[in-house]
Amino acid sequence: MRESDYLPLLQLALREDLGDLGDITSQAVTPDGESAATLWSKDTGVLAGEEVFSAVFRAIDPDTRVHFTLHDGAALEKGRRVAEIRGRTVSVVSGERTSLNFISFLSGIATATRSVVERARASGHAVILDTRKTLPGWRALSKYAVTVGGGRNHRQGLYDMVLIKDNHVDSAGSIAEAARRVRALWGTRFTVEVECRNAAEVRDALAAGVEMIMLDNMDAEEIRHEVQKIAGRAKVEASGTMTPERIPAVSAAGVDFISVGAITHSVRSFDFSLKMA
Repeated sequence: MRESDYLPLLQLALREDLGDLGDITSQAVTPDGESAATLWSKDTGVLAGEEVFSAVFRAIDPDTRVHFTLHDGAALEKGRRVAEIRGRTVSVVSGERTSLNFISFLSGIATATRSVVERARASGHAVILDTRKTLPGWRALSKYAVTVGGGRNHRQGLYDMVLIKDNHVDSAGSIAEAARRVRALWGTRFTVEVECRNAAEVRDALAAGVEMIMLDNMDAEEIRHEVQKIAGRAKVEASGTMTPERIPAVSAAGVDFISVGAITHSVRSFDFSLKMA
């Protein structure tokens, strides 16, 4: 993860929390001098976000030191010591909420991802993909957390992969024409995937020679049938309301990928606490 992926968001988060005056309560109440604080896990799951957590404190006060005893990808359980922060007392207290917001949300994504990855692996070989259903401004961080949890990034945005969806097909008139226009403009520069709503569209996508086929909103039996017909001529992704309960059956149907929007748009934040020593 590059600093440029999160620095603008971090700066925005600190501006909205500290404003022009900073933490006015801590400035009045906390003593001069240094203090130490410990980050504790209060939940079970996967750690993600150590870099941006540390960067919050450095942005407030470059002299603040953060040491993680565990690192991204580590398994967490309740009561586990995760990190120690040392610095000016007012700086440590001022960074508490913003740093926790980042690491809690990202660890929630990593935890949710790990859960569905394990469900998919238990019954098949499907790789869990994320989607573009991310909070604005949080995409790079969210997709990083997905990889920490064992998932894989689909496309970062509209600029790095072609995905011909239903509105594109309806606009072009057919899958064949949509694919032709893509190849006319971009040649073989980008991977081309087509979203298919039924068996006829799968047939058309195969005839167009695309690299990936997305089976959208099909049940496990329909997916199994289409995977058998595709027979390795294209990679197959299953998509559409992929709940944890559905994933084992879909993975067992033989798809290569399962995309899960919920791992970035509907996760529960991980529970941490930051306690002064």
